[in-house]
Amino acid sequence: MFKPDAIYYESAIKNYSLGKELLHKYEKTPKFIIDNHNNIPEMRNQTNSAFPAMKKHLIIATRKTHKYVENHKVSDFLVPYTSSGCTAMCLYCYLVCNYNKCAYLRLFVNREEMLEKIIKTAQKSEKELTFEIGSNSDLILENSITNNLVWTIENFAKSKKGFLTFPTKFDMVDPILNISGKDRVLIRMSVNPEELIDKIEFGTSRLKNRMEAINKLCDAGYQVGILIAPIILVDHWQKLYEDLLITLQKSLNEKAKSSVFFELIFMTYSYIHKMINTEAFPNAINLYNPELMTGRGRGKYCYKKQVRDSAEAFFLSLLGEYFPENRIWYVS
Repeated sequence: MFKPDAIYYESAIKNYSLGKELLHKYEKTPKFIIDNHNNIPEMRNQTNSAFPAMKKHLIIATRKTHKYVENHKVSDFLVPYTSSGCTAMCLYCYLVCNYNKCAYLRLFVNREEMLEKIIKTAQKSEKELTFEIGSNSDLILENSITNNLVWTIENFAKSKKGFLTFPTKFDMVDPILNISGKDRVLIRMSVNPEELIDKIEFGTSRLKNRMEAINKLCDAGYQVGILIAPIILVDHWQKLYEDLLITLQKSLNEKAKSSVFFELIFMTYSYIHKMINTEAFPNAINLYNPELMTGRGRGKYCYKKQVRDSAEAFFLSLLGEYFPENRIWYVS
């Protein structure tokens, strides 16, 4: 359970029931009023080495931007929703590209406005739409603080149209197992070899717990995907990932093995990651490998085409061997 050491909040949250609830929940936690969650000077002025300490803060605000972005993978739209940032500290986190060292957890209390727009958009569409509501945060983690995911799934079910989806690296799924609306939700559990979780995905759930959560979610009636992401080509990566597939094959129950789909995403790294990780985690593994990686846009790095194509073929072969009947939704 995340216990913030300080709360920074916009005064407008007092106009919302969730805002009042959170202020009461953390009534003994030191609090500071801010003008704008996007510009907290004392945070922006911190050094990169302060990154882990900043992750212990919680920001509570209202979301002002509600622009949807078209998506053509698992969802139709990426939707700004009830949180952004995270308490975990994955060394490759793509949110760091957007928020730099200010990728701490922010909660947005105007959830009614956001869900109403999703429902209206779904109802206006001639086809069934899927909305990605977890592209900016981890909603299983957030739910342990706000109960927003339970509220969202139950209230979205009343619309009778559309689907919600989100990824997670956390195993705290029990609160959403016995609720209504599960048939309109796709949950994707992100996995990596245990060695990489231990060295790179700081503050997330262990692989064993994530697999247990997959089994629970499938048994509860959710459609579940396994997101192998990001794929990181460290030394002996072939053995690590084959062992991961073997572990999944042995640990998932029959319902999960017969129904899960897969997504494969290769790691994108950045100059921002290099700077923060070097100062905040000086003893951590270096994810930037100039022999395997090349520039991709401003300040970003991806695996060279030949390297990536070879790795993709390896993964498709692995999945064909261990999960031959399961759909591979996409490779990115």
